[in-house]
Amino acid sequence: MSLAGRLSASLCLVVTGVLAAMPVQADTSQLQVVATTGMIADVLREVGGDRVEVHGLMGPGVDPHLYRQTRSDVIAMTRADAVFWNGLYLEAQLEEFLERLGERSPVYAVAESVPQEARLADEAYADQSDPHVWMDPGRWRYVVEAIRDALEELAPDHADIFEANARDYLVELEALDAYAREVLSSVPENARVLVTAHDAFGYFGDAYDFEVLGIQGFSTESEAGLARIESLVDLLVTRDIGAIFVETSVSDRNIRALIEGAEARDHQVRIGGVLYSDAMGPVDSYEGTWLGMIDHNVSVIARALGGEVPDGGRLGRLNQLEEAP
Repeated sequence: MSLAGRLSASLCLVVTGVLAAMPVQADTSQLQVVATTGMIADVLREVGGDRVEVHGLMGPGVDPHLYRQTRSDVIAMTRADAVFWNGLYLEAQLEEFLERLGERSPVYAVAESVPQEARLADEAYADQSDPHVWMDPGRWRYVVEAIRDALEELAPDHADIFEANARDYLVELEALDAYAREVLSSVPENARVLVTAHDAFGYFGDAYDFEVLGIQGFSTESEAGLARIESLVDLLVTRDIGAIFVETSVSDRNIRALIEGAEARDHQVRIGGVLYSDAMGPVDSYEGTWLGMIDHNVSVIARALGGEVPDGGRLGRLNQLEEAP
């Protein structure tokens, strides 16, 4: 057997042993659920309210493409009433474990609720879809509804609460989408080019009519070759693009290489701002919510590319409306 085969077999034995050894959780008044990403955890808290206790595995700045479960993660997931993950190969290193766990416990791959015709394809792998569906409120709606349905299935006695919470949250989602369309439409058409560390903003670009260019592909596991860097430098120079963006969960090494490459050709490129891509902002901050991370991204992108943005973004506008006589 190959080394890879021996490692895979060893992992399966460890996981099987842990699953068998985990005690059954006692009944509680709340559903105990685990979410892989912060975005999914946030929706679970909004829809579940005080009927659901949510444990999120990945915090600010964590890259889900590369994340590997710890022993404490395994314990949390096996003791939970349910586990919610994105799917679509986002959590590549967790996939084998979650598929095994799904044979004995409720496990929901919520991004797979997005209809196939609404997904973007991965050009490198014809059988895979872009997993970053949270970047478009229109597609994220499917995930909110899938989470609502799952919670109703898990705790039918509280279905009316989950239904009402989801309805209220979807109203906020639609308002955010309307704000994003208004602000992003103020960016000059020839400036609607979004260059980022990896290709996490495809759904954003599709929703708001931006050309999106990532140095790496959909997954940060992919390597950015010299040819890719050189082709993007050429694009920055020939199209006179003056701003590119870094991400909180991805190294800025390749972004710096683009800036240096453009500078060597007498073209100045600045960092337009820091975007939240695969992880949200700090815990207990506005950017640490899904609504806040998208508001932040929209405002930063529009401002850097010449659009008109209210002071404080959408949250600032809402505060101003509340304070108006």
